[in-house]
Amino acid sequence: MAVSDFEALCPYRLVLEHVTSRWGVLVLIELLERPHRFSELRRAIGAYGGRGVSEKMLTQTLQTLERDGLVHREARPVIPPRVDYSLTGLGREAAEQVRALAEWTRHRMDDVEQARRAYDEARAAS
Repeated sequence: MAVSDFEALCPYRLVLEHVTSRWGVLVLIELLERPHRFSELRRAIGAYGGRGVSEKMLTQTLQTLERDGLVHREARPVIPPRVDYSLTGLGREAAEQVRALAEWTRHRMDDVEQARRAYDEARAAS
Protein backbone atom coordinates (compact mmCIF):
# COMPACT_ATOMS: atom_id res chain seq x y z
CA MET A 1 0.00 0.00 0.00
CA ALA A 2 1.40 3.37 -0.98
CA VAL A 3 1.76 6.11 1.62
CA SER A 4 -0.95 8.18 -0.05
CA ASP A 5 -3.33 5.20 0.10
CA PHE A 6 -2.65 4.81 3.82
CA GLU A 7 -3.20 8.52 4.41
CA ALA A 8 -6.49 8.31 2.54
CA LEU A 9 -7.64 5.50 4.87
CA CYS A 10 -6.77 7.37 8.06
CA PRO A 11 -9.95 9.48 8.22
CA TYR A 12 -12.00 6.34 7.56
CA ARG A 13 -10.19 4.44 10.30
CA LEU A 14 -10.60 7.29 12.74
CA VAL A 15 -14.36 7.47 12.24
CA LEU A 16 -14.54 3.67 12.51
CA GLU A 17 -12.72 3.88 15.84
CA HIS A 18 -15.18 6.53 17.07
CA VAL A 19 -18.24 4.52 16.03
CA THR A 20 -16.96 1.21 17.39
CA SER A 21 -15.39 2.49 20.60
CA ARG A 22 -16.65 1.07 23.88
CA TRP A 23 -18.84 4.08 24.62
CA GLY A 24 -19.51 5.12 21.02
CA VAL A 25 -21.36 1.87 20.33
CA LEU A 26 -23.54 2.25 23.40
CA VAL A 27 -24.28 5.94 22.77
CA LEU A 28 -25.33 5.25 19.18
CA ILE A 29 -27.52 2.29 20.12
CA GLU A 30 -29.19 4.20 22.95
CA LEU A 31 -29.84 7.30 20.84
CA LEU A 32 -31.36 5.11 18.15
CA GLU A 33 -34.35 4.66 20.46
CA ARG A 34 -34.93 8.37 21.15
CA PRO A 35 -33.16 11.63 22.04
CA HIS A 36 -31.70 11.78 25.54
CA ARG A 37 -30.50 14.36 27.98
CA PHE A 38 -26.94 13.87 29.21
CA SER A 39 -27.93 12.36 32.58
CA GLU A 40 -30.50 10.06 30.95
CA LEU A 41 -27.93 8.84 28.49
CA ARG A 42 -25.38 8.22 31.23
CA ARG A 43 -27.90 6.19 33.25
CA ALA A 44 -29.05 4.24 30.19
CA ILE A 45 -25.48 3.31 29.26
CA GLY A 46 -24.82 2.25 32.84
CA ALA A 47 -27.74 -0.16 32.55
CA TYR A 48 -25.68 -2.25 30.10
CA GLY A 49 -23.65 -3.50 33.04
CA GLY A 50 -20.18 -2.82 34.22
CA ARG A 51 -19.04 0.31 35.99
CA GLY A 52 -20.75 2.72 33.66
CA VAL A 53 -19.30 5.70 31.87
CA SER A 54 -17.73 8.70 33.60
CA GLU A 55 -19.07 12.17 32.86
CA LYS A 56 -15.75 13.10 31.27
CA MET A 57 -15.71 10.06 28.97
CA LEU A 58 -19.34 10.50 27.95
CA THR A 59 -18.72 14.19 27.21
CA GLN A 60 -15.69 13.33 25.07
CA THR A 61 -17.58 10.59 23.24
CA LEU A 62 -20.54 12.86 22.51
CA GLN A 63 -18.27 15.67 21.30
CA THR A 64 -16.38 13.28 19.02
CA LEU A 65 -19.58 11.85 17.55
CA GLU A 66 -20.99 15.36 17.15
CA ARG A 67 -17.85 16.48 15.34
CA ASP A 68 -18.13 13.46 13.01
CA GLY A 69 -21.70 14.53 12.18
CA LEU A 70 -23.35 11.56 13.88
CA VAL A 71 -24.85 13.23 16.95
CA HIS A 72 -26.78 16.49 17.18
CA ARG A 73 -26.56 18.54 20.38
CA GLU A 74 -29.42 20.92 21.04
CA ALA A 75 -29.07 23.37 23.92
CA ARG A 76 -32.44 24.82 24.91
CA PRO A 77 -32.53 28.25 26.53
CA VAL A 78 -34.64 27.32 29.53
CA ILE A 79 -34.05 27.38 33.25
CA PRO A 80 -32.51 25.11 34.27
CA PRO A 81 -30.57 24.67 31.01
CA ARG A 82 -31.53 21.64 28.97
CA VAL A 83 -29.35 19.89 26.42
CA ASP A 84 -30.70 17.07 24.29
CA TYR A 85 -28.66 14.66 22.17
CA SER A 86 -30.08 12.92 19.13
CA LEU A 87 -28.81 11.17 16.03
CA THR A 88 -28.39 12.89 12.72
CA GLY A 89 -29.36 11.01 9.55
CA LEU A 90 -25.77 9.88 9.21
CA GLY A 91 -25.73 8.86 12.87
CA ARG A 92 -28.92 6.84 12.44
CA GLU A 93 -27.31 4.90 9.58
CA ALA A 94 -24.23 4.17 11.69
CA ALA A 95 -26.32 3.24 14.74
CA GLU A 96 -28.40 0.76 12.77
CA GLN A 97 -25.22 -0.96 11.56
CA VAL A 98 -23.73 -1.04 15.05
CA ARG A 99 -26.97 -2.35 16.53
CA ALA A 100 -27.07 -5.15 13.93
CA LEU A 101 -23.54 -6.17 14.92
CA ALA A 102 -24.44 -6.02 18.62
CA GLU A 103 -27.52 -8.19 18.03
CA TRP A 104 -25.49 -10.68 16.00
CA THR A 105 -22.96 -10.87 18.85
CA ARG A 106 -25.70 -11.49 21.40
CA HIS A 107 -27.34 -14.20 19.29
CA ARG A 108 -24.05 -15.95 18.49
CA MET A 109 -22.46 -15.75 21.95
CA ASP A 110 -22.97 -19.48 22.62
CA ASP A 111 -20.98 -20.28 19.47
CA VAL A 112 -18.25 -17.84 20.47
CA GLU A 113 -18.00 -19.37 23.94
CA GLN A 114 -17.84 -22.86 22.45
CA ALA A 115 -15.04 -21.76 20.09
CA ARG A 116 -13.17 -20.21 23.01
CA ARG A 117 -13.41 -23.41 25.05
CA ALA A 118 -12.18 -25.49 22.12
CA TYR A 119 -9.29 -23.10 21.54
CA ASP A 120 -8.30 -23.07 25.23
CA GLU A 121 -8.48 -26.88 25.45
CA ALA A 122 -6.33 -27.26 22.34
CA ARG A 123 -3.75 -24.80 23.71
CA ALA A 124 -3.68 -26.54 27.08
CA ALA A 125 -3.18 -29.94 25.41
CA SER A 126 -0.17 -28.79 23.39
